[in-house]
Amino acid sequence: MSQPENLLAIIKELKEDAKSIEQKQIQQFSQAILNANRIFVAGVGRSGFVARAFSNRLMHLGFMVYFVGEPTTPSIGRGDLLIIGSGSGETKSLVSMAEKANEKGADIATVTIFPENSVGKQAQTIIKVPGVTAKSNNKSDKTTSIQPLGSSFEQLVWLIYDSVIMDLKEQTEQSDEQMLARHANLE
Repeated sequence: MSQPENLLAIIKELKEDAKSIEQKQIQQFSQAILNANRIFVAGVGRSGFVARAFSNRLMHLGFMVYFVGEPTTPSIGRGDLLIIGSGSGETKSLVSMAEKANEKGADIATVTIFPENSVGKQAQTIIKVPGVTAKSNNKSDKTTSIQPLGSSFEQLVWLIYDSVIMDLKEQTEQSDEQMLARHANLE
């Protein structure tokens, strides 16, 4: 039986990239979630798909969470947290959301390749992720990837979000049964 070479190469790349993530940043990110009254999660494109999955898991943990752009998303305010996933940190709609959240007194957390870009400059909490994107004029610490476009960034962000969920599950003393009780049942 032959091994899935591309799959193994992706996992190897993600493992190497994960070594550059600072645990302190993940802890600060988790604490920002615990401190928030309500959590608003935003991202566009493929980063948005990853962000949606993260907001779903936060809901399973019992947090009051909204994915920005849904018709049932309320207005943001003081004491709330806006989490933005953006490789470039320059996506116009996300920059605008960050500006509005700051104007309304909400805190901002971001997961990005470029903390020095527009979204990162407005955030109080940042997780810096290695990645490659053509959507920024800045140069990343990571210059190449075996994968096309921003795939390695999105995959690693998914894993970072899952690691945050594991931390929050432990800190809130949630069981799998409690999380499952909040799972959708109108499927």
